[in-house]
Amino acid sequence: MVARGKGILAADESSSTIKKRFDAIGVESTPDTRRDYRELLFRTTGAMQRHISGVILYDETIRQKAVDGTPLVRLIEQAGSIPGIKVDAGAKPLPGFPGETVTEGLDGLAGRLKEYYELGARFAKWRAVIDIAPGIPTATAIKANAQALARYAAHCQAADIVPIVEPEVLMDGDHSLERCYEVTEHVLRTVFSELYDMRVMLEGIVLKPNMAIAGIKAQRQASPDEVAEATVRLFRTCVPLAVPGIAFLSGGQSDLAATANLDAINRLGPLPWSITFSYGRALQAAPQKAWSGKPGNVAAAQAAFNHRARMNGLAAMGQWSEALEKAAA
Repeated sequence: MVARGKGILAADESSSTIKKRFDAIGVESTPDTRRDYRELLFRTTGAMQRHISGVILYDETIRQKAVDGTPLVRLIEQAGSIPGIKVDAGAKPLPGFPGETVTEGLDGLAGRLKEYYELGARFAKWRAVIDIAPGIPTATAIKANAQALARYAAHCQAADIVPIVEPEVLMDGDHSLERCYEVTEHVLRTVFSELYDMRVMLEGIVLKPNMAIAGIKAQRQASPDEVAEATVRLFRTCVPLAVPGIAFLSGGQSDLAATANLDAINRLGPLPWSITFSYGRALQAAPQKAWSGKPGNVAAAQAAFNHRARMNGLAAMGQWSEALEKAAA
């Protein structure tokens, strides 16, 4: 999952989320169109074999078959990638704490993990969402989400499924990089304390965190070198050496920024963990636009996916450059 030069494709958008993305390209969101789009990704020769180590799926997708009857999970396996599954039920309002949420989905999780294993999933993902705004996050919200993450991870390991632990500090606001650093440090320290208390084997998890980065509305945006320095300093402080790999989320960064920041982080090596990507929109926005729901655009969409996967594969090794980006485009 964190092999050198490879990363994880997050194709686990809920039906409501992918509808918004399809609306933006003028495509009706139906089980068939969602299947067709994801099938074209999983059949992209080159990207899947060389740059994608695993694919996070949604409940609908893990059960779907390609047009020719091949299970989509099988297409992923044939490409040499590992199928995974999103298992949380989404972030819900945290009672008594306005503006804050806690991720739900623990009820019945053990049974669902057993079924997902039988369907082919070998890893899972649970996303906790931490917002930054005046007066938040509170320590209570951070702890509630960390406890849920730890219980989820323990369930996964009991089911022989690798847990991706995703505590995401959102970049939606106007906060500074320094404020993101402060909040993310609190979040990570709390998460690892809860993982320890739940006896989760850290050698058997993948951490999917945000980078230390300014909010998208901040007047000053940090350079890739600044993001990399702060992120590496933060993770050296908070992430135990037992963790084998860190797969960063893109969190609303542009395609280019997500790649440039990942590359800058890897250039600060050698680091004690494998550092790679687990991107959704930053890998998919270009192929979605190129596809636009038209069968005749499949080749163009696959070319766009190949390009973004290759650029991020290079960034995961600290070998990307803007010149390579332009030359390959």
